[in-house]
Amino acid sequence: MDTKLPQPSFMKGLQLLDASLKFKKRTKEHVLQQLFWECTLRCNLNCLHCGSDCRTIAEKQDMPLEDFLAVLDDIGSVMDPHHILVITTGGEPLVRKDIIECGKAIRDRGFHWGMVSNGLLLDERMCDRLLEAGLETIGISLDGFEEDHNWMRGNKHSFAMVERAIKCLVGKNITWDIISCVNQKNISYLDDFKRYLVDLGVPKWRIFTIVPMGRAALFPELQLSDEQFREVMDFIVAVRKEKSIRLSFSCEGFLGDYELEVRDRPYCCQAGVNVASVLADGSISGCLSIRSRYHQGNIYKDKFTDVWENKFQPYRDREWMHTGPCADCNMWDFCQGNGMHLRRDDGSLMHCKYK
Repeated sequence: MDTKLPQPSFMKGLQLLDASLKFKKRTKEHVLQQLFWECTLRCNLNCLHCGSDCRTIAEKQDMPLEDFLAVLDDIGSVMDPHHILVITTGGEPLVRKDIIECGKAIRDRGFHWGMVSNGLLLDERMCDRLLEAGLETIGISLDGFEEDHNWMRGNKHSFAMVERAIKCLVGKNITWDIISCVNQKNISYLDDFKRYLVDLGVPKWRIFTIVPMGRAALFPELQLSDEQFREVMDFIVAVRKEKSIRLSFSCEGFLGDYELEVRDRPYCCQAGVNVASVLADGSISGCLSIRSRYHQGNIYKDKFTDVWENKFQPYRDREWMHTGPCADCNMWDFCQGNGMHLRRDDGSLMHCKYK
C-alpha cells in the first residue's frame, strides 16, 4: 500500500472496525431492505453521464406491471413487506402512463414506495397524484445552475422544469432530496449553489462524482482531478458542520479519514446484502449502479426469493476482490474491495476513491 495515503485516526479506526464487524453480521443475515425496479428504459432526457444509456424510445418495452407484482407477491410470502422500500427508477419512471397504478399496487401489498426522477414531468398535479398513491420518498436530479445543468441533461428546459418540481415538493408530506453530479463545470460555484438550494427550501442534498465508464467516459469535463475530489470532500465536511442543509456524499466507495465526516454512516456496499434490483429485462442484480454483468438470475425463469437466499455469493463473499491494488491494502477490512459498481466484468477494479 502507498504509505503516503492518509490513515484514519485511532478513534475513527475503532469506529470503522466496529462498523466492519456489524456489516459482516448483516451480510450473513442478508435481510432485503431496498428493491430497485428499473420499470422502464425510456427517458425524456439524454444525459451525458447516463449509466443506463437510455433513449427517448427504448428498444426494450417497459416491464408489464403484473410481471413485477409477481416478484413482490413472492417476496411478501416469505418476508415482511413493511420493512422493504421499493424504488421505481429507469429511465424516467414518470414516462410510464401507469406509474400511479404501479405505485398503488406496490403500496397495496404493504411495501414502501420511493422513486428516483429527473423531475421534468413532476408538476403540481402529478405531485398530488403520487402522494395520493402512497409515494413516500423521491430523489430529484439537479446538477448546477441553468447552463451547466441543461448541458449535462441535454435539454434547454430541464433546469426550469426541475425548479418547478422542487417548488411542488416544498412543504409536502414526503421525504425528498436533490441529487447533484459534481464535475468540472459546477465545482467552482458549489457554495453559491448550496445557497440557492437552501433559499428554495431543499431539506437534503446528495452529491456524487462520475467514474469514467459507459457514456460518461466520452466527456472529460465530467471527471474531477484528485485535488478537486478532495476539495469536494472538504466542502461537504464544512457544510455538514454549518448545518444549513443536510448534505452527504453518495455511497461511491471507501474514503479513509473522510469516513463519518461526509456521510452519516461508515461506508459499506450494500448491493446483494440489503439491496437488490430487478432490471427492465427481468435480470436480478444488486443495485442499479452496477453496470457490469453480475446478474444472479432472471424473474422470467427464477423465483426472486430463491435467488436472493441462495445466490449473490460474489456480493456476500468478496475475497475474490482481494487481488491487484486491493491485495496489500491495509484498508481491506473496512473497504472490502470498494463498491460492486466499480468492478469490471472481469472483476478488476476500475477506480479507488480512497487512493
